[in-house]
Amino acid sequence: MSGLIRVVDRGRERRLVVEGSVLSVLPRDGDWRPVRREYWWQALAAMELPRRPSVLFVGLGGGTQIHLLRQLARPRWITVIERDPWIVRVAHKWFGLAPIGGLEILCAEADVAAASLARARRRFDFVMEDAAYGDAPESALRLGQMAASLVGPGGVLVVNRHQRGDARALVAALAPCFETISVRCVRREAENLLVCGRRAPRRRDPAG
Repeated sequence: MSGLIRVVDRGRERRLVVEGSVLSVLPRDGDWRPVRREYWWQALAAMELPRRPSVLFVGLGGGTQIHLLRQLARPRWITVIERDPWIVRVAHKWFGLAPIGGLEILCAEADVAAASLARARRRFDFVMEDAAYGDAPESALRLGQMAASLVGPGGVLVVNRHQRGDARALVAALAPCFETISVRCVRREAENLLVCGRRAPRRRDPAG
């Protein structure tokens, strides 16, 4: 479904390369510090997370962010949407996901799985949408909006977009849904823009 999938070992780093694009990395020596310059880490560190968040990743790749998340927090559960079962197999076999328990992986198109979660009234403390990075603006905007609908009160949404993509339009569409929303550049030479939003916490009943 994803096209040509390759696992490439280059020096100390293992890479998941799909159709020529690097989707994930895994330090073969266990040193994650160089990865902290990249968007995988920056997206997780963009806003403070609860100590035990419920997490949704829209797009798995090799699971780089799952490894990084476990360095920052102790998630209550992690749900992943990934359309390609071969990507899931590669992530488990070559990128260290097999020993990680408690993963809920939904193999379906992102919009179909997101709609199913919405119907089930599932909500998450942290949602990362990384499945529509290079998609056409209309479909990317639609998936970003669906991801936003799955963020619970006080929760955080981070969307990865190409700097030539729909980041500004996405901010305009999502602004009414979030207490704060911003666009962050990962670094000057990178092409990733992170749209970051935090939903207002649930209001307490003064009489309660």
